[in-house]
Order: sequence, then structure tokens, then C-alpha cells
Amino acid sequence: MQLDIPQGDFAGYIFDLDGTLIDTMPLHYRAWSEAMRRVGLKETLSEDLFYSLGGVPTHRVAELFGEHYGIALDATHVTHEKEKLFLKFIPELKTIEPVFAFLRKISPTHPRAIATGGTLDIVGPSMAAAGLTPYFDIIVTPLDVAPGRGKPKPDIFLTAAKRMGVPPEKCLVFEDAEPGIQGALAAGMKVVRVPSRV
Repeated sequence: MQLDIPQGDFAGYIFDLDGTLIDTMPLHYRAWSEAMRRVGLKETLSEDLFYSLGGVPTHRVAELFGEHYGIALDATHVTHEKEKLFLKFIPELKTIEPVFAFLRKISPTHPRAIATGGTLDIVGPSMAAAGLTPYFDIIVTPLDVAPGRGKPKPDIFLTAAKRMGVPPEKCLVFEDAEPGIQGALAAGMKVVRVPSRV
């Protein structure tokens, strides 16, 4: 994988987690497939639909799956089931090496933040399993912004920039999914697109 790093005098770096720093998307897909099967999904969960929702808050993904497949579900219950299933897969996690290599290179000299659509109860164990915990003091999740203001809104990225003490236009964001890319661009930041389906 070749990363296209734009030119610029960047003062801070913001990383999405799933599909950007760690190769979790296939594991999340497996967990969602099983969680949806348990609430009545009879067909195969669409991978295209799943990947199109990368970065969207987990609870909202459950709602959208229910709407798409016409299944009346309790989004909170399905989210909890999915997260429990995912935690079982955590030992299989691997980092996405080109992004992790870039992180290691800039970490001694620049502030860094995670901006994720995930929740801390999943993000924390995932980062620990992948060896990422020492690199980040700043982790921004949908719970750190107003309800409904997760990706693709810019709020998560603006919050990360503020906590790093870096102006938005001086931040470079690494993202794999369209909602996150839209949010970063709306925040006035440049973006490195990380292909999540390779």
C-alpha cells in the first residue's frame, strides 16, 4: 500500500482507527453479520453497505442496518451484541503497517490524536492489542461531541485539533472511509486516504 502524503507544514496529525491504523474492518463485518443474524437477518449482510458506513457511530450503524433490511430492532441491544462478538476477535488484530510506520516516524516530534466513530470500551482494547496505546494521549469518540454530530460532521476532528492545540488547517488526517473523509474536509483539514479494502 502506497500512501499519498500531501505537501504541507503540518503541526498535528489525526488518525481514524478502524480500517486506518488497524485492520479491523473484516472483524467488525463478521461481528455485525452475526449480530444481525441474531435479530432476524436471513440474507448475507451487504459488505458494500457495511463499508459505506465506515466511521459512522456504532449505534447509528445498527439503526441504518435495521432500516435497510426492514428489521424492527433495538439498536442499543444489537450494538452491545456486536461489540461483545467483536471483542472475541481482538486477538486477530493487525496494524496497517504503512500508516503505523508514519505514526512511529512523527510521534517523537508532533502531537497526535485518534478520531473514531467507535466507543472507548472497544477502542481501548483494540489499541492495546495492536500496540498503539503508547502513541496517543488524545482519543476523541462520538461521546465527546454533541449527539448526532459524529462523522461525517466535522466536530470530532475539530475537537481533536483543539485538544492537540493545533489550528485545523495545520492538521493532516488519515482516514479510510467516506464519512470520515467528508468530516475532515469539512473541518478544513487535508486528508490521506487509506484504502480499507485491499
